[in-house]
Amino acid sequence: MKHTYRSKTGFVLGCAWLVFVAFNVWDLTAHYNGKPSMVALAVLGAMTALVYAIAVRPATVVGEEGLLARNPLRTTFLPWASVGEVTVTHSIAVRYGGEGADEQVLRLWTPMSSARERSKAQRRGVPKPQRGGRFRVEATVSRAEQAAAEAFTGKTHADFVGDQIRDRAEAAHRRAEPAAPAKVTWSYDSIAVLVVAVALIIAAIVIA
Repeated sequence: MKHTYRSKTGFVLGCAWLVFVAFNVWDLTAHYNGKPSMVALAVLGAMTALVYAIAVRPATVVGEEGLLARNPLRTTFLPWASVGEVTVTHSIAVRYGGEGADEQVLRLWTPMSSARERSKAQRRGVPKPQRGGRFRVEATVSRAEQAAAEAFTGKTHADFVGDQIRDRAEAAHRRAEPAAPAKVTWSYDSIAVLVVAVALIIAAIVIA
């Protein structure tokens, strides 16, 4: 089964920005008035290129055959057998490609964990003080609920995704699957958007 992970906030805001830009492009085209319209289009184009590359495009896809990382300017596919150590700090770092000098590190753009999110995760397992009247009755917690609370304590979304990547890679190593090389390609969609933005900026400068 394939699972796609991305920054929900960034993706939603990015899509909202694209809708906003589409309306403004239509308005500027319908009421074109020369230099001011070109300057506005150039600014919108440059900002849209950044928003698309940073907020809309990045995604981490955990599939049956391997890990697909869509970063702003590159797409990397790692077969599970080629995945080595996986560490999670503010982002997920995946080591691959062998050992020593041949080892490389892939940093995933999504999901990331902020200091605030990690602090909140650390407080998740801390019991809350009881509030009430004179007589207090402590809530009875089952073993399953306690185990679930302990499992979630200190874990962010990035930690859970990192665990999934680690588990899939370890399963591939246990099956002694051959470590196929990684496939790294440029993200031509992001490059195309950046080229269009640069062309708009150049056109605005020429007209100015």
